[in-house]
Amino acid sequence: MQHVNSWRDVAAATGAADRAAAEEGVRRAYRTAGLAEPERIVWAQSPRAAVEAVEKLADAGRSVREEVRTRPWAEERRRMYDELGPAGWSALWSATGAQLWETTAALAERIRSGVVADLAARPEDEGAVRLVLLDAVLGQHDAAWLAAFDGRGDRLTGLAEVARNAGWWWPYERVVVISERPEVLHRDEAGRLDNGEGAALAYGDGFALHAWRGMPVPAAFLAELATLTPQRIREEENAELRRVMLEYYGYDRYLTESGAEPVHRDETGILWRIALDGDEDVVMVEVVNSTPEPDGTHRTYWLRVPPATRTAKDGVAWTFGLDGAVYAPVRQT
Repeated sequence: MQHVNSWRDVAAATGAADRAAAEEGVRRAYRTAGLAEPERIVWAQSPRAAVEAVEKLADAGRSVREEVRTRPWAEERRRMYDELGPAGWSALWSATGAQLWETTAALAERIRSGVVADLAARPEDEGAVRLVLLDAVLGQHDAAWLAAFDGRGDRLTGLAEVARNAGWWWPYERVVVISERPEVLHRDEAGRLDNGEGAALAYGDGFALHAWRGMPVPAAFLAELATLTPQRIREEENAELRRVMLEYYGYDRYLTESGAEPVHRDETGILWRIALDGDEDVVMVEVVNSTPEPDGTHRTYWLRVPPATRTAKDGVAWTFGLDGAVYAPVRQT
């Protein structure tokens, strides 16, 4: 469905919010919920800054997230479920919201964790920050479920308008706090936060998340990647960070520059093993493509295989889902 792609774009949107359009969406959402429009709308540069702004609010009244977001969504879902039936609703969700759910939900959770990490100086402070986050409507990161209802009524139009034009927002009786969207977003093919050269997600006020292929990493760690050496990789005590270092540096380069010796070779390739303290060995099979490149050279591939692999043939066979004893390719490619 075409509108699923438009909502995918909403979830990944960066840059300044359309404040006028977002504020009109807020007012419409309040009117739809039968509430008086908010007296004041406060803008913040990031979800972190928005939480700080909420904590400083005076006389904002109670949270109306239930009336503005939760109840309309639940009632519309029930309406669609009754109209389409269980199979019809499942098919609709599979074709719309399910396409976006995993990546947007994971991103929202990373943002929550980042806000808590930045604002909760002590473990006992975490609860208060999480309570404020529970009041948030996720704006653009509600794209998954908004996609399922697109074009099926106007009950959620106000929520959709805010989502298309801004980030997270906090609705209270008299005051609304709205966050700008991020300025930077880098993700890999799987939709995970990923950037080896800086922040994977960053807002205008400096609130940022750093990640390599979805794994959170410190900013200082990324700055060090460009100067890695085999010795520095071996010295890293954190096993997860060491894996990131190896992926960034390149297993083949690490093997070459660390003076590693092959542990087995046969007609299928060469088996290499990297022993790592406090972690399982990294085992790779080096294979050469028998089909030449346009320039006549033969490309070398490195295949990661299970640590228990003992021969190159077993490793290559494993990549095809076979046992080494029965693997006998007519032509290796």
